[in-house]
Amino acid sequence: MLDKTFDPKAAEPRLYAQWEESGLFAPRAAVATDGAADAYSIVIPPPNVTGSLHIGHALNNTLQDILARYHRMKGKAVLWLPGTDHAGIATQMVVERQLAAAGNAGRREMGREAFVDKVWEWKAESGGTIVRQLRRLGSSCDWSRERFTLDEGLNAAVRKVFVQLHKDGLIYRDKRLVNWDPHFQTAISDLEVEQKEVDGAYWHFAYPLADGVTYQHPVAFDDEGKATEFEARDYIVVATTRPETMLGDTGVAVHPTDERYAGLIGKFVTLPIVGRRIPIVADDYADPTKGSGAVKITPAHDFNDFQVGKRAGLATLNVMDSLARITAADTPDVPAEFEGMDRFAARKAIVARAEEEGWLKDIEKTRHAVPHGDRSGVVIEPWLTDQWYVDAHTLAQPAIKAVEQGDTTFEPASYSKIYFEWLRNIEPWCISRQLWWGHRIPAWYDAEGNIYVAETEAEAIAQSGGKALTQDEDVLDTWFSSALWPFSTMGWPEKTEDLERFYPTSDLVTAADIIFFWVARMMMMGLHFMDEVPFKRVIINGLVRDEKGQKMSKSKGNVIDPLGIIDELGADPLRFTMAILSGTRDIKLSKQRIEGYRNFGTKLWNAARFSQMNEAKRVEGFDPATVQQSINRWIRGELTKAERQVSDAIEGGRFDDAASALYRFVWNVFCDWYLELAKPVFQGSDEAARAETRAMTAWMLDQTLKLMHPVMPFITEELWDKLAEEGAPREEAMLMGAAWPVLPDSFIDAAADAEIGWLVDLVTEVRQLRAEMNVPPSAKPPLTFVSPSAGNARLIDLHRPLILTLARVSEVSVADALPTGAVSLVVSGDTAALSLADIIDLTAEKARLVKEIGVFDSDIGHVNKKLGNPNFVARAAPEVVDEQREKLAEAEAGKARLEAALKRLEAL
Repeated sequence: MLDKTFDPKAAEPRLYAQWEESGLFAPRAAVATDGAADAYSIVIPPPNVTGSLHIGHALNNTLQDILARYHRMKGKAVLWLPGTDHAGIATQMVVERQLAAAGNAGRREMGREAFVDKVWEWKAESGGTIVRQLRRLGSSCDWSRERFTLDEGLNAAVRKVFVQLHKDGLIYRDKRLVNWDPHFQTAISDLEVEQKEVDGAYWHFAYPLADGVTYQHPVAFDDEGKATEFEARDYIVVATTRPETMLGDTGVAVHPTDERYAGLIGKFVTLPIVGRRIPIVADDYADPTKGSGAVKITPAHDFNDFQVGKRAGLATLNVMDSLARITAADTPDVPAEFEGMDRFAARKAIVARAEEEGWLKDIEKTRHAVPHGDRSGVVIEPWLTDQWYVDAHTLAQPAIKAVEQGDTTFEPASYSKIYFEWLRNIEPWCISRQLWWGHRIPAWYDAEGNIYVAETEAEAIAQSGGKALTQDEDVLDTWFSSALWPFSTMGWPEKTEDLERFYPTSDLVTAADIIFFWVARMMMMGLHFMDEVPFKRVIINGLVRDEKGQKMSKSKGNVIDPLGIIDELGADPLRFTMAILSGTRDIKLSKQRIEGYRNFGTKLWNAARFSQMNEAKRVEGFDPATVQQSINRWIRGELTKAERQVSDAIEGGRFDDAASALYRFVWNVFCDWYLELAKPVFQGSDEAARAETRAMTAWMLDQTLKLMHPVMPFITEELWDKLAEEGAPREEAMLMGAAWPVLPDSFIDAAADAEIGWLVDLVTEVRQLRAEMNVPPSAKPPLTFVSPSAGNARLIDLHRPLILTLARVSEVSVADALPTGAVSLVVSGDTAALSLADIIDLTAEKARLVKEIGVFDSDIGHVNKKLGNPNFVARAAPEVVDEQREKLAEAEAGKARLEAALKRLEAL
């Protein structure tokens, strides 16, 4: 006999070990007759090797595992390929911190080779944490194929790609602006930049016009905004939040249509402090409606200014070093007093000088977004430096076309807009990083600075004619190796069996925030090197937030730890919750919801215990197509409909629909109705009906476990195992290896549907009426049908015992008119009534309903007042407004239900 409850702590490690040992995580050995259609492949978005399982991982990997388990049960050769990313800057930071905490020498004192050895040591000891945690979630990856973005096979692929792209003219070295992290002294990607709101100021500086130029500046305006008074000025005012960058100004921009400055375009100003003569240029970037309408242009220290400088032909003067200190190395006209000064100290010094010399016109306090390194926490500096770049624009064109023509699709389709928008406006991709941990750039330099790009140093030396060479110190952006993930992990550049069989992959499940960082780059690389898209479909999962819709953060104390949930409740409730909530962009998660879906698992467990207690066992040779009892023909059809719904939803990437269909079928149909309808049969004297229903229940339970398995694999596998000895043997020892149910359309029986549907509707209506009228559970009022149709009269006679039991009524009768003191209800066009006058206090019930309707009225009025306030709707967080709208809908529905009940009572 099954234990009273499922014990996930004991069962999950045991079951996962059995799955791994079975070899079922690996693809099937043979490909079926229709070839590639029988292979299903998916590559894991490689988590950082430094990482620990967070709720986003739990969502993403649950959805991938549902796909893998489903397609495996459908008979396909399934490859879910796992691995981890070396995570250059994150891993380097972890090891550096460990060295510092232990009082050891820093990486620069250790030297590159010794430091990299230390990182490999850390990786060997601690780098497998998240992989172990993915197992706890139930992830059925083929761990025998696990890859790491720095393993030797991927190293070879990275070198080959770099060299080939360089030969194709698609990788080159250039001096451009990058996001520079002064703490780590490396370029970082946009994804590693965090915008933080900080208090700051706009400093308004007067730049004096050169060559004795003056102009008439408007100082007064009429009601229509036309200037009425002017004053002569020999300066132009610019505003900046970063005064320290003025040392690198090479121009001032005004809008081409700004009449105030029309006569100044082409003139010059003299840059204060420095004395540099810089031009006034016309550019649409200058906004006439903001500030003075004139903006200082520092091409070497601002991304927008860099573009303005290119358009206007302005010089790019770098006034900072790698530590964000002022330097005159590229700008000898910068006064020596600023040499070596920290950028923020320079800011204070420049503002003080401006105030002292009289060219500080105003200080406007503001709060604005400032880019910070997400790991270092320091302010990021746009910095002009020599880096390696990929010609992303050229590579993007086939990637755009592939999605336009449907070779790869997005689910939901709306996410393709993000993909297109980024690719159509793509900038060169900076791929070099000033780190030591990562793929070292395969480029070497001779003493004269000539560059030799090759896969090995020996090849580079041969290219140089035997010169002494020095390898580039930089490593590649981690997204470079990740861009090759779908084919490098399958053995490319070798022509492997895995590549032939599983590339292109079937699906990619990932988050929206890396559509351009990772998805687009995999598309570019896959098309360039494999001549095929890397995946047929991209399924975008949402962002998990707390129950109020707020982003989870440690500072808010609202983080839900998936490992803590697994420890306490088991992996299955977490997985089911992730699936059923996955249909929204912002997933509102609470521990209470997860606990609720644990109850769902308990419901399934109890159904299995009930089946055991009623001796429901598999019967050898049992054929569900031959069942005679209406409840068995009905449940067979309900199972078939549920299988269609679940299969269609999983195939379509609609995991929420799949989970909802499972919930409705298992809880409402199988447990609440079929087993209740079967109970009198089990206890009855009709031996043939009892034997058929026992066999059907056992068969139904097996099929239900199969449908549930992809979403809740642990409890279903445990039940499959524990019920193995109940009756005839199964063909499959493990549920994970079982075939998905194959159910013909003929299993759907219209007559049985109509018959049992009538019974279910009747009992549901009676139960609802009892609840509305506050009928005590122990009370059994009589149920009367008024002149029912011939067909329904037959059903009344046929199912009278079930109606008595399930509806909790004392008798079921037929009459020509409503009995006195009876409350009516309608079922399938016929009128029925419950006689309640002798059971409930009609006056008290009316008063109760009126009072409860009044409570709903108060709630509705309160919420309507909020939603009717434009300030509330405009200023409140969207999730708060949505919550109020949900409250209103619930209150209105509750009021309508009680008003209908009151109307019934008043009719007596």
